[in-house]
Amino acid sequence: MIWTPEDVVHGQVRRQAAGMTVHQVGQAVDTAVVRVRETREELRSPVSRGEFAPDPEELADRWAALLTEWRRVSAHLAASGAGVYDGDLDEKGSAWAREREERRSTALRNHAAWTEQQREKRDELRAELWLGAAAGRRVRAVAARAGLTPNEILAQLAERVTVDDDGAVSVAPFTPGRTTVTSEER
Repeated sequence: MIWTPEDVVHGQVRRQAAGMTVHQVGQAVDTAVVRVRETREELRSPVSRGEFAPDPEELADRWAALLTEWRRVSAHLAASGAGVYDGDLDEKGSAWAREREERRSTALRNHAAWTEQQREKRDELRAELWLGAAAGRRVRAVAARAGLTPNEILAQLAERVTVDDDGAVSVAPFTPGRTTVTSEER
């Protein structure tokens, strides 16, 4: 999981608190206190929940995290003496926002890399090839001379295939051998 309930509420409270007065932040704290109590009571209740009802434990965790964050914002306002919350002046909140953005960027980069790997895998071709006896002997002989396996010879042959405008398939003469794979070819 990329985001914990705390991560989610840090961003949510930071956005919601922007421009709020000390009194408004106090009201948000009071609301969160009530919601934490209600969700805890709901957890203890044996009442059956509907199929589409939110997970009460998840909801309780979220409200507890919201309460903690609203209290932190309230304490920040009290400590700074500011009458209105400004997220840019909240060092701790700003640090969390930067960390969250870094994790988000890393997750997006990782996802893009994974997506590219999946695309490359779809483009790969794995084939089982049955050759006649004469063709099989020729491929094995070439492989033995080059110190390669028959599969490596066939792979090198396939990599050099060209198709002209008329659809004719050909392979230019080449000498099979060990090739070094660059990071771009992977």
